[in-house]
Amino acid sequence: MQRKNKIEYNEGMKLLIINPGSTSTKISVFEDEKNVFTESVFHDAPELLKYETTNDQLPFRTEVTLSLLKKHGIKIEDIDCFVGRGGCAYSQSEGVMDIDERLYEDTKDDKGGSDHPAKLGVMMAYVLGTKYNKPMYTLNPTNVDEFQDIARITGIKEVYRRAQSHVLNQKGIARLHAKKIGRPYEECSFIVCHIDGGITIAAHTEGRMIDGTEGAGGDGPFTPTRLGSIPLLEFARFVENHGMKEVEAMCSRSGGFVSHFGTSDANKVHALMENGDEHATLVWNAMIYQIAKSVGSMAAVLKGKVDAILLTGGLVRFSDIVDGIKEHCSFIAPIYVYKGEVEQEELCYEALKVLRGEKKANKYTGSPVFSRFSWDH
Repeated sequence: MQRKNKIEYNEGMKLLIINPGSTSTKISVFEDEKNVFTESVFHDAPELLKYETTNDQLPFRTEVTLSLLKKHGIKIEDIDCFVGRGGCAYSQSEGVMDIDERLYEDTKDDKGGSDHPAKLGVMMAYVLGTKYNKPMYTLNPTNVDEFQDIARITGIKEVYRRAQSHVLNQKGIARLHAKKIGRPYEECSFIVCHIDGGITIAAHTEGRMIDGTEGAGGDGPFTPTRLGSIPLLEFARFVENHGMKEVEAMCSRSGGFVSHFGTSDANKVHALMENGDEHATLVWNAMIYQIAKSVGSMAAVLKGKVDAILLTGGLVRFSDIVDGIKEHCSFIAPIYVYKGEVEQEELCYEALKVLRGEKKANKYTGSPVFSRFSWDH
């Protein structure tokens, strides 16, 4: 079946928002801007580790999505537009993007060099949108690349740092805070910390994320599911003993809390700490410590000119995480907490602008924002 070439907006359109994360599948249905429902299903690591690859999770995550729709009495055939969180294709500029076959294939094949569950949002939206001949979009995938070139360089020629983070929520929270203080996002300098199953910290200035940690690439703080930065020689010895396949899984699915405790459930680890478990206490506090270290590095990127530090994501529900970051980082800038995320709303509202003809969706280019410098071979 061919996709609709022309999108005709009608009042009361139903949008299905699909947001797969490292430890959850969250979906929403909106009728225009009205949130009909939002529900999230938590997936502990042992459940997801049954699947050899992220792509193998697609039928499972699709069934979760369809079951939630059925629970709320909504037929999939009545959805007018499918909007999925994205990532893993070649890096792109920010904004709404039309999901086409090329984006689907490059997402499935991890052309951007990372493997993150966010990719399943694009894949589900494409499969469902194609089946029901409806428009499908993504917005600010994990691989939006706005890095300044100096942030790309490493100590190995032709090995570069990549832009991979929670762009959707980070930019949404940054714009929300800028609006609250009455200033354009493009005139602010923020450090934004997305703290959940995955954790990324980025420096935002003049409307761009110029540097940040690569959460699913073995960079920055460890998390409930990810290994974070590892000393290189220790990492090399681990690879020698365990192989790259296990390491790749630990970058996105089986590192962090999963490695230490066999679970990605932060509630369980926090409960262990509250009950006096020495191992859990040290690991939990080390995660907070590493988040603070990354915030400090982003303050240096911004040369100390930081308007605010913004904390967001599911784990900021734990007051000790917030208090620990404040203890280490309050000297840098005021700290504001935004519990939860704004990803569902961002995905809906920006897609609506395209449906209403207020803006045009980007087309996937099939090539990265950055691939090499002039001196590379």
